[in-house]
Amino acid sequence: MINYKDLIKNLKEEDFTRSRVNLHIHTTFSDGEGSFDNILNQAENSGYKYISITDHNTMDGYRLSKNINSAILIPGVEFDVWCGYVFMHLLAYGADKENPELKKFFAKDKKGTEWDIARLFSTRNLKKLIDAIHSAGGIAVLAHPACCWCISMDRFVGKLVKLGLDGIEVYYPYPRLRGILKFHSEDSVKNAAYKYNLIKTGGTDCHSANLD
Repeated sequence: MINYKDLIKNLKEEDFTRSRVNLHIHTTFSDGEGSFDNILNQAENSGYKYISITDHNTMDGYRLSKNINSAILIPGVEFDVWCGYVFMHLLAYGADKENPELKKFFAKDKKGTEWDIARLFSTRNLKKLIDAIHSAGGIAVLAHPACCWCISMDRFVGKLVKLGLDGIEVYYPYPRLRGILKFHSEDSVKNAAYKYNLIKTGGTDCHSANLD
């Protein structure tokens, strides 16, 4: 059995910045434009080292795809969840999609995977979600943290660590995707990652039909 925690923990910054690893991709199973299998085929043909398809609140792609045993594919999902007054996205990697505790947190319909308004009204309990991810053998990673509207990045991440957070998405294309919504500096994210000894991940948050 693959130890995804150790695998991801051992990835280097250059793996993410040189397009060899992309751990944040969406497909038509949520609000992306590319099909699960087509995105995976593109990654394989382009020589990617690893990718993770992280559709919103669902792992249906891993259940229905014909190619989930690809050597470059790391199981993933991105959950919408609130931490107090802060709306955030929590990535889960390496989790068993069939785990009964984790399945409780999957979207009940298509609206819950692609409608921003529907997702904004998430009622998931953050601590229970992190516990479920761990129960399913996965790791919990804070997505695009500079976009979180918390007052202090350090205190916010510290609070999440106490709840069981394993990692933080350090390498993310803020200028291209979320420049207006970025409330904190990338340096503050890196500082928190090192201070709390978190696993560092990265991805392009690709929603297009062409892998970027």
